[in-house]
Amino acid sequence: MVSRPADHRSNAATLKVFVHLAENKDARRWRQSWLAKTLVGVNDETPYGYGRAEKLGCSVTFSGGSSETLLAKFFRYGLRFILGFDFVHAWRQRHAFERADVIWTHTESQYLAVAAVALITGMKTRIIGQSVWLFDHWDQLSWVKRRLYALLINRVDVLTFLSPANLRMARARFPKADARFVPFGIPTEHKVEPRIRSQEPFRILAIGSDRHRDWKTLVEVVRDCPDMSLTILSGTVPRKLVTGIANVEVRLARTTGELHEAFERASVVCVPLLENQHASGITVIQEAALFGVPVIASDTGGLRHYFLDREIRYVPRGDHAALQEALVEIRACPQDAREMAVRAQARMGQNGLGVDAYIQDHVRISHDLMKAGKTRQAVATQEMRGNEA
Repeated sequence: MVSRPADHRSNAATLKVFVHLAENKDARRWRQSWLAKTLVGVNDETPYGYGRAEKLGCSVTFSGGSSETLLAKFFRYGLRFILGFDFVHAWRQRHAFERADVIWTHTESQYLAVAAVALITGMKTRIIGQSVWLFDHWDQLSWVKRRLYALLINRVDVLTFLSPANLRMARARFPKADARFVPFGIPTEHKVEPRIRSQEPFRILAIGSDRHRDWKTLVEVVRDCPDMSLTILSGTVPRKLVTGIANVEVRLARTTGELHEAFERASVVCVPLLENQHASGITVIQEAALFGVPVIASDTGGLRHYFLDREIRYVPRGDHAALQEALVEIRACPQDAREMAVRAQARMGQNGLGVDAYIQDHVRISHDLMKAGKTRQAVATQEMRGNEA
């Protein structure tokens, strides 16, 4: 279970935060899409809710996109392909980096780029680097990239992880790093009371484009159950996987309204996963919990550190029989499924999972860094005075 720190309003007044995100996550464009309801999902008006740190007394600035020529974009993309991170986008933010007390990042693609800029310019701004996929495939990286990334990781002040599984992998490789588990969360202001859901027809909803979705297992199970229907909202499902299967539909939700309607109609949300270490699927699971829909998920990635057995139904990854059994069980026991959804939803919100707790963790870590920096500075000053004496 996740314990939460106290509110930091009283001591966050002067903290200057710069949030460095991917080039296409420009805060202005994000808000425009949020207002137009084309930013599909349960989202904050600021990217990933980082702007909520202002309610804790912080000053928050976001990285911005740049207008660039076709040649400049080609160069940026080419260098990103070679390095594995967007150095050019980070380099364009370098002056803003120096004005901040701390830089927050959302994935390794951003913190590796920020660390590269820091090493080149010599800037001292603290960096909090959130990892998602990096350590899942660390051993598959080339020797050159492992050496480069290790150099850059050593410049990051705190590494954060969305799963304890990923955290353990990082600590094994970087035992001296300050590495911490920070549970991810989404806005929890709007909840739909769980209810007994229609079982005729039995509608299965699956959402996501993460590389670790196990669409094959789910589709094969539903294909053999013609009395069930499956809707997959994703742009990454291979078309040949679902061709000719009458009870499987694949499409995208174009608006938040379409997503809400899909949750409203669903009998159950299924999150089928391949082996991973980064809590793949946690956003969809939290969204389903807020909408009061029972969830079946593959038992991998550290999801149990977010939701317990009584809150969502776990099945072994890749196990066709177990997944089919779970679907039949949810269908046969709608009252039990509703009670499970009630327990899952109770985990969301104040003092539990959600974007506010996620941002509070970032603020707390930032203050830890600032306090440690002041302590080191005071010790250095005292030592210098002692030498002068």
